[in-house]
Amino acid sequence: MADTGSNSKKALVEALNGALADHLALYVKTKNFHWHVAGPRFRDLHLMFDEQAAQIIGVTDAIGERVRKNDEFTVTSIGNIGKLTNIANQDDVTITPDDMVAELRDDNRKLLKRLEEVKSTSEAAGDNATNGVVDDWIDLAEERVWFLNQTSK
Repeated sequence: MADTGSNSKKALVEALNGALADHLALYVKTKNFHWHVAGPRFRDLHLMFDEQAAQIIGVTDAIGERVRKNDEFTVTSIGNIGKLTNIANQDDVTITPDDMVAELRDDNRKLLKRLEEVKSTSEAAGDNATNGVVDDWIDLAEERVWFLNQTSK
């Protein structure tokens, strides 16, 4: 990684840790909906939510390792995740399937914004490795938004 200044690196690490917190929070919410979805579309939504949760958790290690490769520290606890995430809690286990789909779609859109921040801060910091890999993370989030949006029609 090019050394373009401590402010650029700090912004990148903050964006990466925010993206990590968002992924972890969205993983828990997606699994929550996977476990609690009910109704005529149960099987389809149950399977889609599980596939999406697996995809989301699959990205977390790569994000955490990008932070560590920048010689910084990752999120450390549930409390730390709660402070950094843009994903709101959802404790209502009776939420409708349509509301689940809409909420996950909107949360994945929030995640996309965070990943776009990672993209721009990695460019500013001269971190070509992060800049290259974040494109894949963005693509995965865009696909989830697409699937959830199509499911809500």
